[in-house]
Amino acid sequence: MDTAYDLVRDLPPWQQALYGGLFTWGMTAAGAALVFVTRTVNRALLAGMLGFAAGVMTAASFWSLLAPAIDMAEAQGMIPWVPAVVGFLAGGAVLRLADAVLPHLHGMRGETEGVPSTWRRSTLLVTAITLHNVPEGLAVGVAFGAAAAGIDGGATLAGAVALAIGIGLQNFPEGVAVSMPLRGDGMGRGRAFWYGQLSGVVEPVSAVLGALAVLAVRPLLPYALAFAAGAMIFVVIEELVPESQAEERYGDLATMAALGGFAVMMTLDVALG
Repeated sequence: MDTAYDLVRDLPPWQQALYGGLFTWGMTAAGAALVFVTRTVNRALLAGMLGFAAGVMTAASFWSLLAPAIDMAEAQGMIPWVPAVVGFLAGGAVLRLADAVLPHLHGMRGETEGVPSTWRRSTLLVTAITLHNVPEGLAVGVAFGAAAAGIDGGATLAGAVALAIGIGLQNFPEGVAVSMPLRGDGMGRGRAFWYGQLSGVVEPVSAVLGALAVLAVRPLLPYALAFAAGAMIFVVIEELVPESQAEERYGDLATMAALGGFAVMMTLDVALG
């Protein structure tokens, strides 16, 4: 009898990426759904979840993206570190540009960034998390596309599945970070949930696009993997770490949770990949 893994293995890579993106979006929606059982979330718990998310994304950036990018570049006869460095910096630069231009709101800190805008608070919050979720979806898609490309270098289907699981785990607090502030401002449960899950809808779309893009231009695979890693690390440093440390009394908790998230993602990637 075929296992779920066997069924996924037989699917075309764009479909694998789609299911991976749907899972990560579903986890965002699950976090947003907490508004149906409570109006507020414990700040210590949220800080811990955001720290955990930062640890997961940091580990995923290396174990699932940068390390395979370096190995794949070497297998293709490239200077191993060049695609990793170029792609990594390009990923961070693109996210920095989007961060500077697109109006968005930091949930726990309440700071508005980007060009001046008259957008409502709900729109700014959704925009902020959507900005995070684009590189996460791309990372999932690129990982599945790299595994399907069949190029030596450490990119495997199991590793792509591990990446999707890890990103899904860290998406749960991102859904909370959108829906709970909106609920706390008096928005109805249904609308707060809608906006919370909406921020994750971009993930399955960007995952499919990422998989199709890397399969179409295989020599760019190492650059694409490193690009996704750079974009994710930008999100960690710019958003998740400051958000988790927004209240000083929970700083140590968030830090320890980040270590735990890193360990969980590293274990998933090494054990499954």
